[in-house]
Amino acid sequence: MSTRATTVVETSSGSVKGVARDAGVTAFLGVPYAAPPVGTLRFEPPAPPAPWSDVRDCTEHGATAPQPAGEGEVAELLPNRISPGDDHLLVNVWTPDVDGSAPVMVFVHGGSFVTGSGSVPLYDGGSFARDGVVLVTINYRLGAEGFLWTGTGTPNLGLLDQVAALEWVRDEIAAFGGDPVRVTVFGESAGAMSVGALMAMPRAAGLFSRAILESGAGVSAIAPASAQRVAGRLASILGVDATLEGFRTVPPAALVAASSQLAAEVARRPTRKYGRDVGRNLMIFEPVVDGDVLPGLPEDVIAAGASRDVSLMVGTNADEARLFFVPTGADRRLSGLAGRLFAWTFGARGPGVVRRYARNRPGVAPGLVAAAILTDGYYRVPALRLALAHGLAHVYEFAWQAPAYDGRLGACHALELPFVFDTLAEPGAAELVGDDAPQELATAVHDAWVAFATTGDPGWPRYTASERASRRFAGPGDGAAGADGVTVDDRADERRLWRRPRGLPGESAARRGVRA
Repeated sequence: MSTRATTVVETSSGSVKGVARDAGVTAFLGVPYAAPPVGTLRFEPPAPPAPWSDVRDCTEHGATAPQPAGEGEVAELLPNRISPGDDHLLVNVWTPDVDGSAPVMVFVHGGSFVTGSGSVPLYDGGSFARDGVVLVTINYRLGAEGFLWTGTGTPNLGLLDQVAALEWVRDEIAAFGGDPVRVTVFGESAGAMSVGALMAMPRAAGLFSRAILESGAGVSAIAPASAQRVAGRLASILGVDATLEGFRTVPPAALVAASSQLAAEVARRPTRKYGRDVGRNLMIFEPVVDGDVLPGLPEDVIAAGASRDVSLMVGTNADEARLFFVPTGADRRLSGLAGRLFAWTFGARGPGVVRRYARNRPGVAPGLVAAAILTDGYYRVPALRLALAHGLAHVYEFAWQAPAYDGRLGACHALELPFVFDTLAEPGAAELVGDDAPQELATAVHDAWVAFATTGDPGWPRYTASERASRRFAGPGDGAAGADGVTVDDRADERRLWRRPRGLPGESAARRGVRA
């Protein structure tokens, strides 16, 4: 039991008690923003939480959404927190002053839409609150519970959970010392893809004024037909009808297990059996372009003018794909054929793509060249396209090289997170960044995020078709991905190789094949 001072705040549902932290920060953990999605509320849009009369103890983290336990080398690098429980649609709030009116940042966690929570230690919001920002992290429904689509009912429940959390912020954050008019929503990986979807969703309009997408841009979504094929195969594994009524008979744990089985099938044989989009992205659950909740492919909807009044920052890590190849040793087994496959799949279909990437990386093994091609095709180039589609975006690249695996891990996927949150000292961070990660780089990255949330300007020029300015965060010295500082059209020869891939769900004909 904590012996630190506590603070009580009144919300519309009841009083909540938070606990004092260092640097004058108060944390309110596990605050409900919606009712538990069980019973008659399972596979339904989020409902308001039931009011409570006693002061609710919010000094410890609460439950997390049903999800599989991570296994393998990659999971060891990315610490997670799983705590079963029905009441898991929760927010965590860190505030510098409950009587203030500070800018607010709302973080949407990643995890391929099937794992993760807002209570992972790396996402601790104390550093943001220390620096004058009210930081909110959220849970949302994952996997089949949040993104299953049978063709009936309401799709994209996980996204609607995120909207409900943002509505809670709009209605309640003033009591925690936050300004509901100055809200920045940001996310990483699937969380960034979610933010892109939120920017395209009419139901999220007006809930935030700034957005940051880390390592996930605006083309990660699937068509309704693909989602229904996934639902059909999942139902066959479980032996139930491919209807909401059929899936409601399945306990959440069994649904998680069957989903993991299907995900493994797709990973082993990434064919078009479930749709070109599922085979390309290797994720069975993603936002569904249903025409209502998500009216179109986020990149296209944003290009057509959605969220034009939302300030945008978008970026990637220099070696995203190495996270998925290096820990397993796959980088040592992959050949140039893998690079050609990645290039063809994600839109670089001209001749000589692998040769160009290899020539620009002398002495780098073919597997890591293939990883560079996948990094650009799946992460970097879509981020640049989204920046141009929006028209008023700031772009960054995180390029500091992790020492793990003899330096082969590089600036991999998720590496920027402990720098963004300034949580290098948190348990679990050392597995990813080592013991001597540069604090000055964490300070620079974290300060840029705070500056963007506070003023809309992170400290470098916007990315335009004529200027193509980007901020590279590489740390002290010259890293393998280049020196720290602002670049202009970095790696332009590689960028020009890419067009948008074919067959994206609900894509606009006017934007088919567009370049970054």
